[in-house]
Amino acid sequence: MNFNYDVIVIGAGHAGNEAACAAANMGSKTLLITMDMNKIGQMSCNPAVGGIAKGQIVREIDALGGQMGIVTDRSAIQFRMLNQSKGPAMWSPRSQSDRHKFIEEWIKIITNTPDLFVWQDTVTELIIENNIITGVKTALGVTILAKCIVLTAGTFLGGLMHFGKNQLPGGRISEPASYGITEQLKLLGFSSDRMKTGTPCRIDGRTIDFSKMTEQPGENNFHKFSFLEDVKRDLKQMSCWITYTNETTHDELRKGLEFSPLYNGQIQSIGPRYCPSIETKIVIFSDKLSHQLFLEPEGVDSQEYYLNGFSSSLPLQVQIDAIHTIDGLENAQLYRPGYAIEYDFFDPTQLKHTLETKRIKNLFFAGQINGTTGYEEAGGQGLIAGINAHINCHGGSEFTLSRNEAYIGVLIDDLVTKGVDEPYRMFTSRAEYRLLLRQDDADMRLTEKSFNIGLAKQDRYEQLKYKKEEQKKLIEFLNNFSIKPIHINEFLRSINSSELKHGCKLSDLVLRPQTGINELAKAVPALQQKINEIVSRPEEIIESVEVLLKYEGYIVREKLIAEKIQRLEHISINGRIDYNSIQSLSTEARQKLTKIAPETIGQASRIPGISPSDVNILLVLLGR
Repeated sequence: MNFNYDVIVIGAGHAGNEAACAAANMGSKTLLITMDMNKIGQMSCNPAVGGIAKGQIVREIDALGGQMGIVTDRSAIQFRMLNQSKGPAMWSPRSQSDRHKFIEEWIKIITNTPDLFVWQDTVTELIIENNIITGVKTALGVTILAKCIVLTAGTFLGGLMHFGKNQLPGGRISEPASYGITEQLKLLGFSSDRMKTGTPCRIDGRTIDFSKMTEQPGENNFHKFSFLEDVKRDLKQMSCWITYTNETTHDELRKGLEFSPLYNGQIQSIGPRYCPSIETKIVIFSDKLSHQLFLEPEGVDSQEYYLNGFSSSLPLQVQIDAIHTIDGLENAQLYRPGYAIEYDFFDPTQLKHTLETKRIKNLFFAGQINGTTGYEEAGGQGLIAGINAHINCHGGSEFTLSRNEAYIGVLIDDLVTKGVDEPYRMFTSRAEYRLLLRQDDADMRLTEKSFNIGLAKQDRYEQLKYKKEEQKKLIEFLNNFSIKPIHINEFLRSINSSELKHGCKLSDLVLRPQTGINELAKAVPALQQKINEIVSRPEEIIESVEVLLKYEGYIVREKLIAEKIQRLEHISINGRIDYNSIQSLSTEARQKLTKIAPETIGQASRIPGISPSDVNILLVLLGR
């Protein structure tokens, strides 16, 4: 073997897999290093992908030519489109996955990707010469050289698990932690800290009384994650189940609070605000009499269920006693308890928007090492890091996404501009242009950009062109086809919509909240004929056209606002001003601008503590 590569990716989690596949698919000789080849793409916490805003990220990963959407669809055992009662900017796909099938699909992709190789080992040291990364050393005593390194260590750097007062070193249950890299990077001047996350117990489904719970089935329609037509959901579809804690549950939990690592000083680091442990819920929301829980199946052939909403690091017996007070779980048998885990992360303001570190050239960070939480956030970062690692090896312009182009762009800009003081989770509220970043048009926004840099392949690009053309044809038909009252009023009466007094274009009727294209097609044979001419993915195309027509005014207005703000993103500032010498800037502005070293005026304007007057001063200085 020749241990010399273009790109080395450390860690085969969700960030690492996307980074490795992206670099290899663009033509870099890539090595993926993992502790355990049998756990590539392991779902460490819940067996699900997507959700509010997270689903949009997965659609973006797929549109860019990433793998998460494909793996998720092929391992899906339930699919739901969340928030459909709200506007399309809020629609978010979510899928339950068969945990073992998810790993199998990842292994299948990685071991069959040209230029992508796997090495089972643990990295103990980075090789750095003159502030440039050149390779790694491993626990097996191997030195492996590379032009670029992507570090995606997840929760393994200094990982420490908490089961009540019992503490075990590890990056995940039954898997060892990794040591050495954090200490090395801190000696080089990197700022590091600790974060905490947690996971619930796993329950034997044979001991659950589902008759006391509410069934939550999935949807069986055209929605899925991947835009590729040949990617399907073929596994048996399964239901989730809803139950609730009660006052007796809370009483049992309170008995154990004095032994909780979160409250007795054992855990010092910060946990995720938006996914609190059950013991945190009963403390913060002490007035609530119950909390909703979801039992999620782990696989088609498994009896294992994940108790979503019951993350805990309480002692084992406390967890068991509390769980046995919940409807349907009175006789529950646990496969294993919940636990908390503390791990090292690095302040992401030490990164460029490419996710390359500012201190060490060709070293990239992606995933939880940057202070994020979630498979989807990790996958999005990994994809961007892998793309830019390839570019650093072979030349070309850096690849970044702006806030008005993708949730991935919002995610990375938030990280490198604002930093984190708790595990970062994506929400639609974080995106100021969320109507432009809908889940239905991720391919329209991103596939051509990816195709132009060599990641998205020809077949994906051809499918995009077909979709664009069919959208255009259908919109033109609706805008040009006139309908007379005599031909449509009976239908309008049947749906309690106002009758026409004069003729109008079909597109005017699409704008009405009571109707849509499919409904109108039942009353207008010419429209049905037009729909029948759409050979591929008609439901997806119809839905996207309907959104474009119904929300056209809002979309246009948001684009104009985005374009206006975007001008500040083209005003380069990095290295042009000595902030400490500008006395007209506030002290806080001087300190934060010096620390973060923003690339553009736009990025500077988003740094917490930078006021509009500070931005105006910078613009005046640049004007001079």
